Amino acid sequence: MTDLYAIGELLIDFIPGNEPDSYLRRAGGAPANVAVAAVKNGLSAGMCCKVGEDFFGHFLFDTLKEQGVDTKNVHFTEEAVTTLAFVSLLPDGDRLFTFARKPGADTLLCESDVLEEDIEDCVIVHAGSCSMSNSPAREATTKALKLAHEKGKLVSFDVNYRNVMWQDDEEKCRVEVEKILPYVDILKISDVETGFLGGEGNIPVAMEQYGLTAVAETLGADGSRLYFRSETADSAIKIYNQPGEKVKAIDTTGAGDAFWGAFLSSLRRSGVTKAEDLNEEIFKEAMACGGASGSLCVLKKGAIGAIPTWEEIKAHRRI
Repeated sequence: MTDLYAIGELLIDFIPGNEPDSYLRRAGGAPANVAVAAVKNGLSAGMCCKVGEDFFGHFLFDTLKEQGVDTKNVHFTEEAVTTLAFVSLLPDGDRLFTFARKPGADTLLCESDVLEEDIEDCVIVHAGSCSMSNSPAREATTKALKLAHEKGKLVSFDVNYRNVMWQDDEEKCRVEVEKILPYVDILKISDVETGFLGGEGNIPVAMEQYGLTAVAETLGADGSRLYFRSETADSAIKIYNQPGEKVKAIDTTGAGDAFWGAFLSSLRRSGVTKAEDLNEEIFKEAMACGGASGSLCVLKKGAIGAIPTWEEIKAHRRI
């Protein structure tokens, strides 16, 4: 039995190094980061994705293996280069992304790449919205989450990067994402994406509409809010776990992914196997672990290499 089955993209971050014109090459990508975070939290994780049959594709493949992620469903393809992201560090600590993702291997994931036995073998299925790009990956993601829902698995989905994958065609993306929301138990959404559900005040209404068990709104490493079942925005669980000095973070630092990996890991550690088992106390514990993980990740700066371990999270968190 696999604890977590992640579906979606991998990418290479090129981050400016300490010397002029030098770059640090780091593996990243939201579903991959979440899978690695699960492993670093002591869980088992598998990954379904495609990478280019190129140097960078093999680098990503090897990185996942080194991190302990089961890569039996990482497929190489000669049809595309591996997705790249060139990252500039800004004076305030944020990162500016320039994607070189056409053609990107992450968009070539097909329905045949998602195997029913892998869904059957796991407890939690997680997918990122890059998998919902205008490509065959959309059908693959929809198939996986629908199948997971039908089999009673805990289904997790991350809404992000819509402007990148859909060239700012928000309505077209909304139509496609809305098709899969009825299969989702726990939705992760960043604070800048809440408009997708009609704004913060409309989140409880959207939860009822789509049958979502919870919506977690991440605020970088500074904190996160959780809307559990039909609670109103005013009674949402709010967890802040700041390090010694306030740090500014955005999801693309990997902080949001580290948060989510720790969050899902905490749910799994609680023994939860289906949405009906979730309750507010379990979520509070999960949010605290996630908040600590996000804070540690942004302090470390980076993607997979910056994701903290369970021991680091326990030492850092404040409940």
